[in-house]
Amino acid sequence: MIARWAVASLFFTCLIGLWQLAVNAQIWSPLLLPSPSNVFIYLWSAVEDGTLWDATLVTVRRLLMGYGLGILIGLPLGLLTASFRWSQDTIGVLALGLQTLPSVCWVPLALLWFGQTEAAMLFVVVMGTLWSLIIATDTGVRTIPPIYSRAARSMGSSGFHTWTHVILPAALPFLLSGMKQGWAFAWRSLMAAEIYVTILTGFGLGHLLHYGRELSAMDQVIGVMLVIVMIGLAVDKTLFAPVERFLHRRWGTARG
Repeated sequence: MIARWAVASLFFTCLIGLWQLAVNAQIWSPLLLPSPSNVFIYLWSAVEDGTLWDATLVTVRRLLMGYGLGILIGLPLGLLTASFRWSQDTIGVLALGLQTLPSVCWVPLALLWFGQTEAAMLFVVVMGTLWSLIIATDTGVRTIPPIYSRAARSMGSSGFHTWTHVILPAALPFLLSGMKQGWAFAWRSLMAAEIYVTILTGFGLGHLLHYGRELSAMDQVIGVMLVIVMIGLAVDKTLFAPVERFLHRRWGTARG
C-alpha cells in the first residue's frame, strides 16, 4: 500500500514538474498556461471568499438530483427492456440511438421547454444519464446464464422473487458499471448545461468555467477543472470502489 502511494505521489509530482517546465519554457503565453502556483493561489482565494464552496454545493446538488432521477427512471426501463422482445425493439433501440447524442444537444431543447430554470438543468442531466443506464441494465440481465433462472425455478422460486433474489444480484456488476458510466455522463451533461444556461438560482462550477473563459482567466478555468476531477475521484474511491470490491469478493473474482 505504501509503495502504491509512493508511486502515485511521484507520478503526480512529475506531472506538476512538467507543467512548470512548460510554463518556464514559455511555449504558450502565461495568460494561456498559468503556473501551478497561480492556479493554487486562485483556488485558495476562491475557497477563502466562499465562491468555490458555494459553486461546488450548487453543482453537486444538481448532479445528485439529476443522477438520482436518471437511476429511478433508467433501471426499471432497463429491466423492462430485458424482459420483453417488444420493449427491446422500441425502448432498447431508442436508448441505443440517443446514447450517442452529445449531451450539449439537449441544452437547446431544455431552454425552449423549461426556460432558464433549474428544471432545464435537471432535464439535461437526466437525459445524459438515462440511456446508458437502460443499456447497462438490459445488458446485465441478458448476460446472466440461463441456468440461474432454471435452478431458481426448480427450487420453487418464481416471478418477483426470482428477479430480486437471482437476476438482479447476478446483474449487479453490469448495473454498477452502468451507474459509473451514467455518473460520468451526468457530469458532462451538467457542465454543458451550466456553461450554456445562466440562471439566478445558483451559480455552479460550470458557470465559473464559463466566466473564466470569458475573462481569459485560465487560472480559474484550470482550477475549476481540477476541482471537478477531485470530486469525481472522491466519489469513485468512496462510493463505487467499495461496492466493486464487495462484488468481486462476492463472486470470487477479486485480485490477489
